[in-house]
Amino acid sequence: MKAVRIHAFGGPEVLQLEETARPVPAADEILVKVYASGVNPVDWVVREGGNDALRAYLTLPLTLGWDVAGVVEELGSEVTGFQQGDAVYGVPNFPGNGSYAEYCAAKASQFARKPTRLGFTEAAGVPLAALTAWTGLFGHGRLQAGQRVLIQGASGGVGSFAVQFAKAKGAYVIGTASAGNLDYVKELGADEALDYRTQPAEELVRDVDVVLEASPLRDNAARIKTVRVLKPGGIFVSVNVDFPFDEALQAALAQQPATGELAPNQPRQDWLHEIAQLIDAEQVKVVISRVYPLAQVADAHRESQTWHVQGKLVLEIRPNDEPA
Repeated sequence: MKAVRIHAFGGPEVLQLEETARPVPAADEILVKVYASGVNPVDWVVREGGNDALRAYLTLPLTLGWDVAGVVEELGSEVTGFQQGDAVYGVPNFPGNGSYAEYCAAKASQFARKPTRLGFTEAAGVPLAALTAWTGLFGHGRLQAGQRVLIQGASGGVGSFAVQFAKAKGAYVIGTASAGNLDYVKELGADEALDYRTQPAEELVRDVDVVLEASPLRDNAARIKTVRVLKPGGIFVSVNVDFPFDEALQAALAQQPATGELAPNQPRQDWLHEIAQLIDAEQVKVVISRVYPLAQVADAHRESQTWHVQGKLVLEIRPNDEPA
């Protein structure tokens, strides 16, 4: 089968399209015939050698990609709940061999049936970013209807899902983004959209129950300013799990008083199922910025690294995008 592999860490030039053996699913895995794979910032972070949180888990050679939509080709001996031919979406075993390939094998528990309204290309843009948003908002932020949430980086892959999920669950949503993306954030359902450069949230927003840090900024001083928007008992959640809270931030949280939590992605089947239900109910839309053929994966990485993508980048593995 064709797969994009890396044999060394480095820039986009280390991505190699090559022939490799088709994986065999373990007892608790499914083999997925891949139609499309999402491209996420973590892909090029791993390509460059990872960060402190990931480095020890990376083994070369490696197939990148942890965002997939496709069809079940084979079932491991212990797998129940799926049948051959089911259209699925999910997150392959991170940070092991992933979905930049014609086939991938991964734990069945990290997949669900894909939203019926979506073709494979759109569905591949959902799992990783959507689960990251869901984990942060509900797993750690415990966001509820009627609460106020501030979403930083609201126009990005994670942030755009977070805005829609929070709104679908009945929250009052405030999103920050660059000036050119404010209309987009409002279209996603935000009640307020702030230009993070000229409308600092710490000066304009108060009494927030949950802050979700979904922007790529790694700055504890900026985090301390944002803590001021939280009401007593509020929760500051960051999806930037590679950037821990420093002592000054911990002190600011204690003074508020508020809680701070880092939110690693949880690839849970029940959450994927609930996300699919929201999509099929037309409460959540998937915005695809651009689709690249697998052979142009290096260009997709270069675009992702600009941090100026509105929506999701997707690699097309197979040209058939009929909903299944």
